[in-house]
Amino acid sequence: MTNKVDVVLGLQWGDEGKGKIVDVLAGRYGVVARFQGGPNAGHSLQFEGQNFVVRSIPSGIFREGSVNIIGNGVVLDPISFLDECDALQKRTGIDPRERIVISRKAHIILPTHRLLDAAREAAAGKGKIGSTLRGIGPCYSDKTGRNGLRVGDTELPSFKEKFQKLSALHTDLLAHLGFDCDPHYQDAEFFEAIGRLKEFKFIDCEFFVDGVLKSQPVLAEGAQGSMLDVDYGTYPFVTSSNTTAGGVCTGLGVAPGRIGKVYGIFKAYCTRVGSGPFPTELFDKTGEDLRRIGHEFGAVTGRPRRCGWIDLVALRYAVTLSGVTDLIMMKADCLDTFDTIRACTSYLIDGQETSDYPYDISDGRITPVYTDFPGWKTSLADIRSEDALPKAFMGYVKFVEDYLGARISIISLGPDREATIERK
Repeated sequence: MTNKVDVVLGLQWGDEGKGKIVDVLAGRYGVVARFQGGPNAGHSLQFEGQNFVVRSIPSGIFREGSVNIIGNGVVLDPISFLDECDALQKRTGIDPRERIVISRKAHIILPTHRLLDAAREAAAGKGKIGSTLRGIGPCYSDKTGRNGLRVGDTELPSFKEKFQKLSALHTDLLAHLGFDCDPHYQDAEFFEAIGRLKEFKFIDCEFFVDGVLKSQPVLAEGAQGSMLDVDYGTYPFVTSSNTTAGGVCTGLGVAPGRIGKVYGIFKAYCTRVGSGPFPTELFDKTGEDLRRIGHEFGAVTGRPRRCGWIDLVALRYAVTLSGVTDLIMMKADCLDTFDTIRACTSYLIDGQETSDYPYDISDGRITPVYTDFPGWKTSLADIRSEDALPKAFMGYVKFVEDYLGARISIISLGPDREATIERK
């Protein structure tokens, strides 16, 4: 049997709970790979009474004997990455250098990328994207503009010269934007981090993954969510990479035919961080209750998340884009106390009702049309068997499956590894 790359994706605007699911699934895979995104991607994992948040480190890091790939589609900040590694090793005793390999083609975030991020957001004023200010967008801009530095460049004698050339370009841009800063404020710390980064094994990711697949499958871990995809998300309020299944091929160097299962993760309601359209957003007590019950605050930034009812129109669009084979429902237990559960099943746009996702939802013309379900009014938190799930909840599950055209194979009822039901 030919081994495949199975994929875990977020299907909404990120924060769906990908870290927990990768951790749950990672025990079945010897190799876990991040294929896109940067250090703003906070994946929360909870087990054995402890909570962990990983950003650039793949979520398979906690499995003994695992190999964790940082793929070429990722942008890597050496300073924050090593801070993350140091904190992990201090807390767990795990030496990340023994479990992480890094693609030579992954691009490097410079300190000036972070300054450019802040400068552009400041210049945008009310039209700002809502960036996490970690330099990710500017780094991807340099990548597509063919100016970027890659991990493999650190092995070249010309690396410092390349750095100085790009830093000078950034300095000119910062001056043009009128941003008051010292562009060299972190140069010494950056080069110290580059020296330590070389203690990790660098790989040619496309060949490495091909070699792994000769003997075992690989689990690919996405960051952010499908509706933040730079091509298919709510542009321009998106991230700077391809967060859908197509990003796996370019982000790891694998052919489309080698993609296996696609696990699509979604919350039983919906959240979003930062700016951008959100048709089902709630500004009332229900929205506040969802935020409070679901502890909806950014794992890395701490920012409060905007909350609303599930949007099945957008969710079906995301399922279609990535060819999702298995759905995973998260945080259904957060809806236990509601009398009525609502799901957006169509949009009203300029008086016309449609269940097709439109080209642009950024102009505020959309009114969500809801289908209502009776609440189950039962705590799901301690249920560990599908047979014990209440009838009202399973009715909601079946409706979602029928609407999306895919099966919900895993139901998560809490942050811990054990709070997971795999359906028969």
